[in-house]
Amino acid sequence: MAKRLSVILSQGQSSNPGKRQLEEDLVAGLMFEPGIDVTVVPHLYDLKPDSTGMLALQGIGGNMVVCSWMFERAAHWILDRNGIAGHLGTTLLVGDDEDEDGEEEEIEEEDKPRVLEQREIPDRHIWCLDLKATNQASAFIDEIKRIQSELSVQVVNLGLGGRSPSPGQIDRFENPSNTTSLNKSGDGLEHNGSSASNDNGTAAVNRIEDKMPRRWYPVIDYSRCTNCLECIDFCLFGVYGVDRIDTILVEQPDNCRKGCPACSRVCPENAIIFPQHKTPAIAGSAEMGVNLKIDLSQLFGAPDEGKSAAEIAAQERDEQLLMAGRDAVGLQGLQKRQTGVKSPEERDELDDLVDQLDELDI
Repeated sequence: MAKRLSVILSQGQSSNPGKRQLEEDLVAGLMFEPGIDVTVVPHLYDLKPDSTGMLALQGIGGNMVVCSWMFERAAHWILDRNGIAGHLGTTLLVGDDEDEDGEEEEIEEEDKPRVLEQREIPDRHIWCLDLKATNQASAFIDEIKRIQSELSVQVVNLGLGGRSPSPGQIDRFENPSNTTSLNKSGDGLEHNGSSASNDNGTAAVNRIEDKMPRRWYPVIDYSRCTNCLECIDFCLFGVYGVDRIDTILVEQPDNCRKGCPACSRVCPENAIIFPQHKTPAIAGSAEMGVNLKIDLSQLFGAPDEGKSAAEIAAQERDEQLLMAGRDAVGLQGLQKRQTGVKSPEERDELDDLVDQLDELDI
């Protein structure tokens, strides 16, 4: 049975006229596209697990396209932390400031076991489109239609026993001419969204108007996380915890101190995201999807004071501790769990020299 494609529009936190116009243009452009259901929710980052918006998204069981004002990684792992999991779909959307012909340098990652490898992922795909990529609604609509067409080809291909469908077969699938076949009004279609279809086969827009205060908390990218637990050692505000099998999780997100990204600086795998941070690397930009052998303290937006990322993180944590009426602790909690790895306080010039030689790969 063919599945309808659910498109989720996560609204921006502000009432910026330009953002609102792009959102409305996108909704208007999708309203009359057959086979597409549209749900508009408040900003994903602000939704709590028991909110109306998040419960609506949790009820969608099939393929999903999410349009939000966040980087792809951030949106994907916010959904994941709320029980909305799936394989990350590959988008071909090219932003206004991206070079379509440009080639990214491939960086070899260290082979480490990641938390995601131990999890079972539902058999569906979730595409996350960053609304910051372009101010042209047509670019997003074209990409959503491309995804829908790709899914149609897969369904027809499956029905043909794995043979590639012809253009005519795809057209007949998408535009049946008889009354007994699958039709655009939804009869015979397996719906995976919460919005209802109109008589002409197009989808009604389901708008969820939850009033949500702005939130600030870390989001874990489990495709990078190795469960080293250094974040739980470092954070002194009770944000992190572990589940029944001792896997790290953000247990008390609202305990996090607003504006503090310190734990993201000490994560050795760059797995901690703060979606609303002004620095792209902390907010989940693609360039931090790999281990980069560069000056992380500068990439993470640390001031040019000759301090390491760990020292900046300790400083940020101390500021939050003092604001909460507690004592500063300096570099406490920054020692590595791995045996034989020295804490920042124990390191000397020889340790730094050895690290530099290791990076040369001689």
